[in-house]
Amino acid sequence: MTVVVTLASISQASAADPSCGRASWYALTSKTASGERMDPSKLTAAHPRLRFGTKVEVVNARNGKTVVVRINDRGPFIKGRIIDVSKAAAGQLGMIKSGVAKVCYRVVS
Repeated sequence: MTVVVTLASISQASAADPSCGRASWYALTSKTASGERMDPSKLTAAHPRLRFGTKVEVVNARNGKTVVVRINDRGPFIKGRIIDVSKAAAGQLGMIKSGVAKVCYRVVS
């Protein structure tokens, strides 16, 4: 089953839940807040409040690229950022070179 999510539909949902903002990526290999080792090649992310294991679809607002990540860490710790994604996720979102991007996200499971 394919689920199509447009940036517009995520933006409409974000009126009640501030799920659009700036994202950055990181590629450490230390332990995450969930206790697992960070693996930059996996599709994971850090979020300040979502439960570990939550799957989140992230959409790059500039290019429309999407990726589904699993929350396994806490962060970001830089003011104004709403999510940190792994290097692999950043690659799929097309944000490796820039390091940051405006994104919207929604919980998928």
